Amino acid sequence: MKTNLTYPVLLASLFFICVLNKTSAQQDNAFKEVQGIIIDANTNTPLVFADIVLDETNISTVTNTDGEFLLKIPNTLLNSLLSITHLGYEKLNLKVSNFKNNSKIKLTPAVTPLDEVSILRYKDDARSLVIETLSRKSTVYNNDNTLMTAFYRETIKKRRKNASLSEAVFKIHKQPYNNQRNDNIELIKARKNTDYSKLDTIALKLQGGPFSNLYTDIIKYPEFIFTKEDLAFYNFSFGESTQIDENLVYVVNFKQKQNIKTPLYFGKLYIDSNTLALTSAVYSLNVENKELSSQMYIRKKPRKVDVYPTEAMYRVNYRTSNGKWHYAYSNISLTFKVNWKGKLFNSVYSLNSEMAITDWEIKDTKIAKVRSQLIRPTTILSEKASGFSDPKFWGEYNIIEPEKSIENAIKKIQKQLKRT
Repeated sequence: MKTNLTYPVLLASLFFICVLNKTSAQQDNAFKEVQGIIIDANTNTPLVFADIVLDETNISTVTNTDGEFLLKIPNTLLNSLLSITHLGYEKLNLKVSNFKNNSKIKLTPAVTPLDEVSILRYKDDARSLVIETLSRKSTVYNNDNTLMTAFYRETIKKRRKNASLSEAVFKIHKQPYNNQRNDNIELIKARKNTDYSKLDTIALKLQGGPFSNLYTDIIKYPEFIFTKEDLAFYNFSFGESTQIDENLVYVVNFKQKQNIKTPLYFGKLYIDSNTLALTSAVYSLNVENKELSSQMYIRKKPRKVDVYPTEAMYRVNYRTSNGKWHYAYSNISLTFKVNWKGKLFNSVYSLNSEMAITDWEIKDTKIAKVRSQLIRPTTILSEKASGFSDPKFWGEYNIIEPEKSIENAIKKIQKQLKRT
């Protein structure tokens, strides 16, 4: 049996001193910032991963873990509509010019009637539906050369305390879904801070950075989770259907068969009933086998320490534009336990990375011509970034609003920079 050992890996090594450099940029006054909180209309709980898209454009963002979002909109588009969608909720449209900042926006849960007619074709055969979905990459997904603008955030925590923050804006040279060429990534801007005093004697670094998130695009890169060979090692079953933007969505549960010892994945696939396109996927790695799951992530570590994952969760979302689906957002959350030989207590570290497509355009010519400007899949982002800067650093680029704990950590970092 083939073992997938090429998925996003973690590099653990002895730490080096981090040097902070201050950078500044001019804020473009041709943009208006729109921000708010998306909540459930019935429970008032924040809605995570809600999509906010400016109609008739490719400008977009997603809500953070607190349900918050911020979107920079060109002044020429202030009469446009904001389209807000979330899996399992009714779509909401709001006019930008009427939008009041910091307001709570309520989404109504959608009532999803079970469509027995449309599900009958795949009843008791969820595996066939998944195979059909994977086979549609050439028909229902974007097959043009596309230049995507993406925001990326990577955080490392020791228990609940932020130890490292890295953020970047990238240009993704997204290849058509109907060919075998890999995507390329170009670094535009980056910033970071690492407090190694919170990391003891170990620094955790994510090798691959934004490529790790890009590889969660199951349709473009099925080899990282659902190879033709590996499909036979999974059980598939239907869950309760849901909907998004008034479209019925099939829910398929999957997990590895009991007799398979190699770490594989378990989770849910959300499949559009009309196009059979994958709209999103939420899944985790089975880490019960410590030795084998550790081999999938740990590339380097001190000899006197044992490091193994206790949780590895993934999420990928897709959007449609002009009738074609494309990669829109992904999130990776990894938790590791570090045991030093001879020490009584262990340490727990968590690493979270997320990447959101905030804008994109179709390119008629071949993209990624200048190889010197591209980063490699083995890149460690924190070694490319220069340090946290003033709030105007990002100019016109859209970012994901940080969660409260990260936002507080950034403020502390900025105060530290002012003192130094």
